[in-house]
Amino acid sequence: VQLQASGGGLVQPGGSLRLSCAASGRTFSRYAVGWFRQAPGQERKIVAVISWNGGTSYVVDSVKDRFTISRDNAQNTVYLQMTSLKPEDTAVYSCAAGTGDYNDHVYLRSIDFWGKGTQVTVSS
Repeated sequence: VQLQASGGGLVQPGGSLRLSCAASGRTFSRYAVGWFRQAPGQERKIVAVISWNGGTSYVVDSVKDRFTISRDNAQNTVYLQMTSLKPEDTAVYSCAAGTGDYNDHVYLRSIDFWGKGTQVTVSS
């Protein structure tokens, strides 16, 4: 499986973007997928995770009122819809696929594939 994130760009505060994580390979639907972001000078952090069939998902508390993760396995694509963007959302956003598991929420227990990131810049 190869992953490619796209959809980033420059957006004004309050704007919206939809990121796509497109996958090659017929086994993509077997994997849970997560979106991560890394701001300049900071560690990469998880943003959202979705189960292999889209039946359950998790978005971190800091953005859960503004970001939504979804997937279309027929299109081999996972999306991250981002609204009401803030300057602090500026980061490189990457997607990863792996084995999902559950405790209080779905999470990636292991990661098998990483995609190249896409830059999101929120600035006026």
